[in-house]
Amino acid sequence: MVLDPAWLARHAPHARPADDFRDEGDVDYARVIHSAGFRRLQGKTQILNLGDSDFYRTRLTHSLEVAQIAGGLVQHLQGTFPQHPATAALPGRSMIQAIACAHDLGHPPFGHGGEAALNWCMRDAGGFEGNGQTLRLLSQPVDAAPEPGVNLTRRSLLGVLKYPASWSRLQNPALRPRLHDRLSVLRSIDAAASTPPKCHLDCESGVVDWILAPLDPEDRLRFAEIRTHAGGHATTLHKSLDCSIMDVADDIAYGVHDLEDAIALGLVSAEELRAALPPEAGGGFGDHHRMVAQLFGPPAARKRCIGALVHHFIGAVRFREEPGFREPLLRWRVELAEAPRRLLGALKGFVFDRVIRSAGVQQLEFKGQAMVVEVFEALRSDPGRLLPGEWRARFAETGGENGDGLRILCDCVAAMTDTALLRTYERLFAPRMGSVFDRL
Repeated sequence: MVLDPAWLARHAPHARPADDFRDEGDVDYARVIHSAGFRRLQGKTQILNLGDSDFYRTRLTHSLEVAQIAGGLVQHLQGTFPQHPATAALPGRSMIQAIACAHDLGHPPFGHGGEAALNWCMRDAGGFEGNGQTLRLLSQPVDAAPEPGVNLTRRSLLGVLKYPASWSRLQNPALRPRLHDRLSVLRSIDAAASTPPKCHLDCESGVVDWILAPLDPEDRLRFAEIRTHAGGHATTLHKSLDCSIMDVADDIAYGVHDLEDAIALGLVSAEELRAALPPEAGGGFGDHHRMVAQLFGPPAARKRCIGALVHHFIGAVRFREEPGFREPLLRWRVELAEAPRRLLGALKGFVFDRVIRSAGVQQLEFKGQAMVVEVFEALRSDPGRLLPGEWRARFAETGGENGDGLRILCDCVAAMTDTALLRTYERLFAPRMGSVFDRL
């Protein structure tokens, strides 16, 4: 199988030195890990609030683990299914690691609370969604200030494009971002109504058109299919082969490594985990009571069990065909076998219910969400005075609020780490004097 060479094209053509022997995936990987957006992930929340401990994962370490697992998935597929027609279409290790390292670049400070906050702030200007912001960051012009684009190959951008439909197309009008209307004093965002659809941003439609240009009209139309849901946002139905590999790796890291953090920090108990794993959730991994005993045992036993779980899930990956597509990158996807998928789903559900939805995490997310809104509105109130220099220049270049200025304000706030957002908030609103020499 020979893929269309157009998938290795870049939006901005780039001449390579004669002594550069890397392939295009190597270049993409280097560009992602050397980008400012990737470095900022060390200061962004994964699940637990930064500063609670120096042990648990941030968005940066999570992304590195997703990249390592994604590389393992590709190697397993190559070794297990050497004659499968999809194997020839698999990405190289560098390219899949570039996609995995890039997959969270657009997530704002304070996780999904910050995402809902910015979606509310942008409710009349195209909304906000973290995955859509990732594509926006990656596709900026290479000379854009203050956030230059990374100029990845078309194939890597296709791998990052998790949801090939726009915000306006997927948004349920009944779920327009809003504030709670039953409160008398507190102006609080209605998180359920303000959570955005999983999408790309409308302002990036031209980039998406370029990414999908090699597809024939039928493949492109089908790739953008959506499903509507009563009472919720519409959802997309399809993703590329590379994106499905990254997605499985992301699920494994979420269900296994984030669980490890919760156990090591004493946020959950063995009894709670046992109760959350029904007998049929063993997934071929063996007696889950023994698994729980190892996870809550000595650190060495826990680490061996975590490694064994990751290996188990990598070994359960297989190809799945979507026969309606002609393009190999869309025709083939990967998934876990049914029993391991149930086990991973149970682990993810446990992390979500017992950690992410816990009062401690949600209270911090609520506070972060409020700070995101206040910083955004403060900058919007007088951008010529309050926006940092390069952001101020770009705001003016885009026509201010009469043009795309709100999107630039959103870019500025979304780019902040948790700590930078907190310090900006304190500088704007805290009673203490503050200083121009305070580090953001």
